Formats: sequence, structure tokens, C-alpha cells
Amino acid sequence: MATAAALWEELLQGEELAHLETEPAREPRHAPLPDDLHPRVREALAARGLDSLYVHQALTWDAAAKDEHVIVTTGTASGKTLAFNLPVLDALARAPKTRALYLYPTKALAQDQARSLATLRVPGVRSAIYDGDTEVERRWQIRRWANLILTNPDMLHVGVLPHHDRWGDVLANLRYVVVDEAHVYRGVFGSHVANVLRRLRRLAHVYGSEPRFLLASATIANPAELAQALTGVEATVIEEDAAPRAERTVALWNPPLVDDELGLRASALGEASRLYAELVSRGLRTICFAKSRKAAELVHRFASERVDREIAERLAPYRAGYTPAQRREIERRLVEGELLGVSATDALELGIDIGLLDCAISVGFPGTVASLRQQWGRAGRRGHGLAVLVASEDALDQYFMRRPETLLHRRVEAAILDHSNRRVLDGHVRAAAFEAPLDDRDRAILGDAALERAAALPELQRTPAGYVWSGRDYPAARVPLRSTSPEAFTVVDVGSGTVLGLVERERAYSTVHDGAVYLHLGESYLVRELDLGARRALVEPFRGNWYTQAKKETTTSIEEALRAERRLGLELAFGRVAVTEQVVAYQRKAIGDSATLETCPLELPATTFETEAVWYLPEPGMLAGLETMPPLLGSLHAAEHAMIALLPLFAMCDRWDIGGLSTNLHFQTGRPTVFVYDGHAGGVGIAERGFDVFESWAADTASMLEGCPCERGCPSCVQSPKCGNLNEPLDKAGALTLLRRMLAAS
Repeated sequence: MATAAALWEELLQGEELAHLETEPAREPRHAPLPDDLHPRVREALAARGLDSLYVHQALTWDAAAKDEHVIVTTGTASGKTLAFNLPVLDALARAPKTRALYLYPTKALAQDQARSLATLRVPGVRSAIYDGDTEVERRWQIRRWANLILTNPDMLHVGVLPHHDRWGDVLANLRYVVVDEAHVYRGVFGSHVANVLRRLRRLAHVYGSEPRFLLASATIANPAELAQALTGVEATVIEEDAAPRAERTVALWNPPLVDDELGLRASALGEASRLYAELVSRGLRTICFAKSRKAAELVHRFASERVDREIAERLAPYRAGYTPAQRREIERRLVEGELLGVSATDALELGIDIGLLDCAISVGFPGTVASLRQQWGRAGRRGHGLAVLVASEDALDQYFMRRPETLLHRRVEAAILDHSNRRVLDGHVRAAAFEAPLDDRDRAILGDAALERAAALPELQRTPAGYVWSGRDYPAARVPLRSTSPEAFTVVDVGSGTVLGLVERERAYSTVHDGAVYLHLGESYLVRELDLGARRALVEPFRGNWYTQAKKETTTSIEEALRAERRLGLELAFGRVAVTEQVVAYQRKAIGDSATLETCPLELPATTFETEAVWYLPEPGMLAGLETMPPLLGSLHAAEHAMIALLPLFAMCDRWDIGGLSTNLHFQTGRPTVFVYDGHAGGVGIAERGFDVFESWAADTASMLEGCPCERGCPSCVQSPKCGNLNEPLDKAGALTLLRRMLAAS
């Protein structure tokens, strides 16, 4: 589609263009439909014009035919859905009493899959969605007649497993469990879902079935490890992507500097809105991804103001918070070509079918290379496409602008989770004991750690049949799947009474203290009151032009070193630590230039939580010339911040999932020490990933510091938006010296 490329070529010029390259097209590689595919499924595919498969779809069929568990990890729009649908539809066509369970992380994805299945019209397939929106009177009907049930992990956790007596027929005949968008299940959420899937396997076993798992994921670095961690079974990995890919132009766009000294740049939202408006004005169908609801709405507003009325009417925002009917209508208008452009949150990043688009713009790096590729994969599915990253001033974004190859030619991240984290595991052990007595035979599915915890939990009673739940309620209801702490604080909008979310106790004092500006899905709220007794933060929408940053005093004590090695010429360790934090004040800071407007004292209790950390002890020679104060502490502190900024490149996490501490003299090591730890109690594997890739992590951090044009440190390199010491002291040059000496010692 050379005409489309000609339309955007004149736009992609000027000093803002940090990089431009073209990814070549790729031809498809086909395989015939399997000979033993059920005739009814073959006919349904023929009616849709499908008379062959891509090679990876055929490989998935072959693995499923051998009764293997499978994980398919290929690019966006590569046909993963058909890969896992084919074995399921074949099984249902052969034996309609067979059951299949499809798990999706969002309701919108389940709706999209339900539509796809309906259009295939395979005789004997009775699909239905079973989630929180399903009418109560329909639920018993679905349990009885549906043989393909689409749901989500939350519903499985609280609505299905605790009431398995109602689901006996489904569990007894459960042949397949499909886990789509498996890369979403990482960190705390993934650790919980891994336990939910083990509980499902255990109950299926109780009812006499051994379901096969079919997982689909965006391309990630560790698909076999993720499948094993999520399900507890070994899966065959299918990662040979044989789908066609159109030619794609990739542009990295850096808003111009407005203050060289402070390293401040023009608004990424403003630049993205301008590009978006220009593209749709040229008739190019465009999607613009923003990180928050508010940002998606602003992009829509700014772009609409730049184009004529006729085009403005063909633009729409898309985000969570709309009713299902509103979202379906936007999806329909996109698919049918009524809309020219949509500004969206990452709700549209996942596999919802929204038709053929020409251009995809990402406002700010979305956190992982995998997510960025998902977003860019929306553009040019059938013809030449354009993919643009508009950088924010964040350290990672600016690093990529200076070193495009580290983004465009980098392996995707590893998805990390830890199902045996005690703070996650305990609630699921209680839930499992409620569902059926726990005994030694459950070790094979639930793991040794689950049986050890069963013996230690006071609410479980040992009986001849095994450990049973002795409480009055059902314990699954107590376990939120997105938190490691049962003592989480609820965040409540005082105007509407809506519960916005949960904040773990360990984080509550620094994020929802009185006077804090709290961000939820990109929206700002002001905390009116933090009620410690009721574990509740009362908030109201906030439109001010300042934000808050907590000042806290932190100490880290080493509980146990689990791994210790000599790496990069120094002592590197990974293990369990206890982090004690006390929030003592907070600052109000101006959004424009980060100037401090006011410092307000706080009186809050100290909190201690155990987690996992990686720590290193620089040798005296590495600190030569930096050993006096404050350069010593400033160098260690800046190195800690810079490494925290880069760790998300190796583990699929957000910098807000990571904490750190640097000290010129640690009371246990007796030496200068830098700690980087998981910000969630118990840890979920992020710090251990840092230990495993320490050399690459340090090298990328040094490159980021070398390339940042600022003199003394800025938000694009060593300043952190979450620093408990309010970014004091920081010595960028000292940090770079230390990292260079470490790398030279390797």
C-alpha cells in the first residue's frame, strides 16, 4: 500500500524523529488441514474460506493430538485463536458431552471470543460466557448445557471452585482448559492465578478428569517456564511464527527539549495528538494508545480540535469505565470502518478483533517490549503499516530514543511469578481445604509448600480425611487476586461510594496517606482521610496541577542469603530481606517543573515486610575517588535509581513494583551496599531475575547514563518519581564511574 506510506512520509521529518526503519514483509508458511479433523469442523472452516493452516497452528494440533499441554507464543494477529480452538472444537464435535473452559483476563476478550465462536457455527458447540455480568437465573442453565464456557480467573476463584458441587458434570468431563493472553498472568496477579489453576486441576482430578492446558501468549523470553509456573505441568512450546506480516515502518519520536538544563521536554500527549490528527486527516485509519483513561480522553479531545468537524465525528476514545454496550458499539464501528481513529488505553492492546488499521501510535513506552509489540501489531495487518513510539521523559523512553537498537532488536522480557510465595499461597491453601480435604496425595498438584503451610495454618483442622477448613465463611472470598496482602486497604471514592481498588498495607502509608495525590488507572484522586482502623482511604477526584511524593526512612536487614556469587568483580547476593519503612512527611510538587511547593509532616506507624532482594558490595577500588561523603552516598543512590529504572526490561514489571536502598555502611555487611528488592511482600521473582541477568542489567544501566545529555541527573536517568529521600543526594557521574569499573572487572 505505497499510497499510505506516501501519505505519512512527509510527516516523519524534523529533529523530533529519533529513528526510522522499515521492517520487511514476511510470507506465510502453510500446512494442510489435518486429515483426522472432524468433518463438521472442516465444513465450518470451509464456510469461512479456510482450507489450510499456518505451520504453527498445525504444530499445535499435532501436540494436542498427542495429549500434550501446549503454549503457543507467536506475534500479534498470527492466528493463535484458531490454533487452540481447533483441538477443542474437534473434541466437542466428536463428544458433545465433553467440556472446555476458556479463561480470559478481561470480560471484553471473552465477549470477543464468544462472537468469533458464534460466527464459526460448528454444530454441537454450545458456548456461553459465565462471569460477574451473567444473570443469576442463567447460571444454572449454563452449567447444565454449555460445553464451552468462557470466564475469567476471578470468577473461577470465587464463583466456581468453592461451589464445585454444582459444577460436578463440568469438572468430570473437562477435557481442555484454554488460558489466553498468558503473559498477563505475571507478578502478584500471576502468582494468584497459578494457585487458582492448581486448585482447578485438583478438583478435576477429584471428579475423575485430567484436563489438557492450551495456553496462548504474546512473544516472551520464557514461555516453557511461564507455562510450568502457571499450571504446574510441562508444556510443549510452539514459537515458530508462520503467519504473514506486512511491511511496517517504525518511527521513534522524541518531543523537543523545552529546558536543556532540567532535561524537560514538550508534552508527549501533545505530540501524539498532533501526529494522530495529521494521520486521520490524510484518511489513514489510526489507533493511539495512551497509558490512562484520562490520557486517552485528552488525546481524543486535542486531536478533535485539530481536525475538521466531519473527521472529528469519526474519532472516538475507548477505555475501561464505559458500559459494555458502549464498548461493543465502538468495536463495531471500528470493524466496519465507520471510525477513522480511536484513542485507547491498553484495553485494546489485547487480542480483541478491531479490524484493519494503517497506523498505531504508542504514547510513552507501555512498560514492556511485549506490550509495545502487541500495540504496534495493530497496524498494517494486511498492507504497509506505520508504528510510532512517542517518548515521555521517563528514563527508559529516553534510553530507547538514544539507543533504538536496544528496543527494536531486543529479546522480549521474561514473565515472572512465584506461586509458592507464602503470602499468596496461604489463602489458596485455605480455599483448597474448604473445597476438599487436603492430604499428602495433593502434593503432586498443589506442591510441597502447600502441605507445609496447611500444617501451620490455625484455621485448618487435621482430620483422618486430611486438613479441612474450620471457619464459617468460605475463604476464597477473602483472597483478592491482585494483592499479596489480606490486610489491604480499600480506596473509596467518597462522591460515588465506588471502591476504586486495593492497596497493600506495606504501600498504603506512602501512597494513600492524608493529602496524597493517588493515581488509579491514570486518574488523579486526592486522599481526604486514611482510616487506619477501618483500613480505608477516602478519596475524591483531583484536578490540581501538583503531585505528591512521600518522604520515608527505610532500613533493610538481610534475613538469609540464598545465592551468592562473585560477579563483575564484586560480591553479589540474592536472598530474603526485611524492609522497614516509616513515612515521615510528604512534599507537594509542581507538575510543570517539579518544584517543591510545600513539605508536610506525617505521623504514621512503621511497617515491616519480608521480601526478596538482590544486593551487591562494591570493592574499595571501584569507589576510589568517591569514598568521601556526600559523593559516596550520592553515587550509590544514583546507581540504585538507574538500575531500578532498567530492571523492567528484563522482568515484565513496572518500576513501581521495585524498591531499593543504598547505604554507605550497612550494619550487617559492614560495607557500602546497594539493595534492589521486590516491592510486594514475599517477592514474586523480580529481584531473582535481576540476579540472573546482572551483567546485562548493569551494562544497559551504564549505557543509559552515558547517553543522557543532562549534566547532573534528570528524570530521564537518575531521578525517581518514588524516591523516599526525595532524590537527595544523587551523583550521576559517580554512579557511571562505579558501573564502568564494575563492567571493566568482568
